[in-house]
Amino acid sequence: MHLLLASKSPRRRELLGQLGVPLTFVDVNVEETLPDGIPVDMVAESLAILKAEGFTGDINDDEVLVTADTVVVLNSRVLGKPHGFTEASEMLHILSGQVHQVYTGVCLRDACRSVSFTERTDVHFRRLADTEIDYYITHYKPFDKAGAYGIQEWIGMVGIERIEGCYYNVMGLPLARLYRELHVLKDRR
Repeated sequence: MHLLLASKSPRRRELLGQLGVPLTFVDVNVEETLPDGIPVDMVAESLAILKAEGFTGDINDDEVLVTADTVVVLNSRVLGKPHGFTEASEMLHILSGQVHQVYTGVCLRDACRSVSFTERTDVHFRRLADTEIDYYITHYKPFDKAGAYGIQEWIGMVGIERIEGCYYNVMGLPLARLYRELHVLKDRR
């Protein structure tokens, strides 16, 4: 099986590359807007499906297109990627001392069908000091990350007390579930 990853995320590219499966990076350009009323736990999966449907290239019989999206949710509020220092600071301040959810939606599409799923991880942040938040944003510039943080970076090392669920899901790709779903898709051929 050869995977086509439609993602510009360096973390997804790295993670999927570690599965040891032949991999090609492809582009997909879609407007990532969804209609109102989609439940917060389905936003990421809906975006992943939208990306898969927006792929206009060919998918050969031995290929599977992989699309994904990750959102951070606190109290039913979706936190996307911050647009600058101020927005990143606001996001980290509201996550500080709270438990939030990370949802990654994945869509797998081969030449005949597509399947999608959502993985959830609960993340427990300890209370963060203003200086810690400022240090992290200044040194790590988390503007390309949902919720303004990367679990694999300094803030995750010092600020996350525990998680319930898949660690790799918080990085942007639930590898164990993805691996299982790829095998299910392959067995259906």
